[in-house]
Amino acid sequence: MKKIEILDSTLRDGAQGEGVSFSISDKLRIADALDKFGVDYIEAGNPFSNPKDADFFERAARCRFTHAKLVSFGSTVRKDTLPGEDEGLRALLAAGTEYVAIFGKAWDLHVDCILGTTLEENLKMIRESIAYLCSNGRKVFFDAEHFFDGYKSDPDYAVEVIKTAERAGAAAVVLCDTNGGCFPGEISKIVKEARKALRVHTGIHCHNDTGCAVANTLAAVKNGACHIQGTLIGLGERCGNAALSTVIPDLQLKLGYDIITDKQLASLSRTALFISEVTNSRVPASMPYVGKAAFAHKGGMHVDGVAKDPETYEHIDPAAVGNRRSFLVSEVSGRSSVLPRLQQIDSTLTKSSEETKAVTDRLKELERQGFQFEAAAASFELMVLKELGKFKPHFEIDHYRIISSMDDIDGNIYTEKANALVKVRVGDRSEITADEGEGPVNALDKALRKALEVFYPELKKMHLIDFKVRVIASNDSTAAITRVLIESTDGEKTWTTVGASRDIINASVLALTDSLEYMLKDKQ
Repeated sequence: MKKIEILDSTLRDGAQGEGVSFSISDKLRIADALDKFGVDYIEAGNPFSNPKDADFFERAARCRFTHAKLVSFGSTVRKDTLPGEDEGLRALLAAGTEYVAIFGKAWDLHVDCILGTTLEENLKMIRESIAYLCSNGRKVFFDAEHFFDGYKSDPDYAVEVIKTAERAGAAAVVLCDTNGGCFPGEISKIVKEARKALRVHTGIHCHNDTGCAVANTLAAVKNGACHIQGTLIGLGERCGNAALSTVIPDLQLKLGYDIITDKQLASLSRTALFISEVTNSRVPASMPYVGKAAFAHKGGMHVDGVAKDPETYEHIDPAAVGNRRSFLVSEVSGRSSVLPRLQQIDSTLTKSSEETKAVTDRLKELERQGFQFEAAAASFELMVLKELGKFKPHFEIDHYRIISSMDDIDGNIYTEKANALVKVRVGDRSEITADEGEGPVNALDKALRKALEVFYPELKKMHLIDFKVRVIASNDSTAAITRVLIESTDGEKTWTTVGASRDIINASVLALTDSLEYMLKDKQ
């Protein structure tokens, strides 16, 4: 099998996703993580498009990457301009990267509508741009933008575009499904035809607008593509890019390609979580391989089967991608469903153990009160430890007070400010701390952690990443039970806790307390 090259474009194409914005420090941290994970190339930005990317390449030149090569990104020369006079091409040279990626038009519609030039002039722009960069010592990846749409419109011209790029010296020609509108059958057929025209490496770059970016990437590889572009967790323009966190294990674990080492693959989930944290985005729970529900089991038959042999309901060992198996529990759970979770805490327990019955009964009672543990595994684990007599609290909240206010800005925009005062006790010592936040829960969280950081400095690494509230219906709506779910992280792992009460603040305190205790639970 051919070696498959992986180019991650989180720092370039991923930055074009909604809500994603990187500082230079963010980009350096992500580049370091991707290098350690084992990708071959990191497409790190367009040095001509903004000063931040230019500054990044200047700083990155002083970094030492153990495996990956940085790639700067730009476009072909502007029409009616000589390559040596084009500011974009000069910026690529100034970036100092050995590899550069430039895109050019492969769809006649874009040549006419976007560039406003002739088909022959477009070929000249591609040819001269690549030749200029190669003559200045750069290795060029040519991204044939909209190649698949172009092929469907005028196959002869689309093929001539990629042949021109190869003749000009491109090290790889990348076929781009820029609109993300193709299906695997189309990709297979067109890649197979394009391969007949090329001798250099053929790449694939898919967007996810039909939900087929991963499938399209795999189809391209099966038909000869050996250079894959995507973003680790699928970030990108519109619906995103092919998620490399799915593509890589698909190729390595399912199709037998040698992409990265087993040790690097086992860091996949951790790397995905890290990038989600830096980008302030979420890894969907259901995301293949790396989502927290990827190896979660709830149905009684599934739980029983996995307990007997994980292969019955798991297509791979979760550890291969750095994830872990979980068993979801709820008020409908019997002892068979609860037992696997209990045995992760105490392997000596059996279905007939008194402790198993006690935990099952306690679970049902708490869920009757409004708690829900299916999505709050951390709170469930703490509840089990308490029932087994193995839990010792690290702190107690003696007192808290919250004062909230609403400020009117410009007559129609309101901001809620809150101040929280918290007194905590650790052993025979107490600490009183106050803080301000955007709303009462944020203020309470900040004040509580500030007080506890005096005793447990490691809590500085922890922060909340999600807060959900649900009001559970009752006959008296003003006295309804409020359930709060809080998701927290320390930058390496995430956990979810739950609180329930007729008072939303008290429910939040219960969830916050569990969140803090969960992080501290392994501290002796």
